[in-house]
Amino acid sequence: MTSRRWRVPLADVVVDDELVQAVVEVVRSGWWSMGPRVEEFEKAFSSFTGADHAIAVANGTAALHLALLAAGCGPGDEVVVPSLNFVAAANTIVHTGAVPVFCDIKNADDLNLDPDDVESAVTERTKAVVVLHYGGYPCDMDAVQQTAERHGLAVIEDAAHAPGARFRGRPCGTIGTLGCFSFFANKNLPVGEGGMIVTGDEELARTLRPLRSHGMTSLTWDRHRGHAAGYDVLLPGFNYRLDEVRAAVGLVQLRRLPRENAARASVVAQYREALHGERGLTVPFAGAEGSEREPAHHLAVVLLPEGTERTAVRAALEERGIQTSVHSPPIHTFTAYRSSSRRPLPRTEALAERLLTLPLYGGMTGEQVDAVVEGLLYTL
Repeated sequence: MTSRRWRVPLADVVVDDELVQAVVEVVRSGWWSMGPRVEEFEKAFSSFTGADHAIAVANGTAALHLALLAAGCGPGDEVVVPSLNFVAAANTIVHTGAVPVFCDIKNADDLNLDPDDVESAVTERTKAVVVLHYGGYPCDMDAVQQTAERHGLAVIEDAAHAPGARFRGRPCGTIGTLGCFSFFANKNLPVGEGGMIVTGDEELARTLRPLRSHGMTSLTWDRHRGHAAGYDVLLPGFNYRLDEVRAAVGLVQLRRLPRENAARASVVAQYREALHGERGLTVPFAGAEGSEREPAHHLAVVLLPEGTERTAVRAALEERGIQTSVHSPPIHTFTAYRSSSRRPLPRTEALAERLLTLPLYGGMTGEQVDAVVEGLLYTL
């Protein structure tokens, strides 16, 4: 479904008869709000990740918000989170009443959070750590878990980039206390809008299920089937439910995810072969693949040479019909968070202005990859 404006879009989705039929079946069923297909999607995702519990929600931001609340984050607490991240990570912390405390990244090759800086950021008020698997590349979860255990912290994995990624054989999202996934339209498992929380803790799951639906003890689907005549409200919850149409799309996309991730890996390998070390370019995560780490390849990021005007590079590529992006402007540089940023983040600040995200999706052709490579090298 490539836009005519772009010769090579940043992301793309495949819409075929199987996907259309899945949606049509839901529409014709007459039941569109949360129901049997959401339950089926949860079970399938639980099986895919190996998590005991999977709770479908409206989007990845809702997943983070509910996970933070379930972990007990609230007023007076601090939550450590990498600044090189999408702003939703900090926004959801603020909406619990807690304060985000930003930590630095490791280095130019590993753009994930630095576990040593997480340790330095912990205070007596710290309640949790939010870990982003940047670009789908697993973070050093052993080091994060050790810090969390020393200080009694919850670990919330932001696995929005990492469905299918593994760290030492364990699926990302299942290693910490809770794991959060996003099914936004540009993700590896695109639904449009949607999210999932996974956990091995039954008590947390029992909290999360009513919390996503107004705190109610039964759903409309339960009452429709005669499984409940009414409901109680256990806690002040939210309307963060996923609907049947998007769950149906999710079931199709989940079956395709291994193939999508493999295709993305092939594109990233081509980028790395053609670009790494050329004209001052580097491609991060050079040593991130192997027996210990299996990435999901959500992003294809390059580090531009020092002194390069990124805006000019992006404009030149746009002239060639190649869409690019930036993942992500550091959160602590935004107006809403600038005054609350108290910690030095030298590596984040040194590298963020040089990061450039290239097109990446499973359906990319060899000609499109070549066009991106040639266009980028020509502009430098």
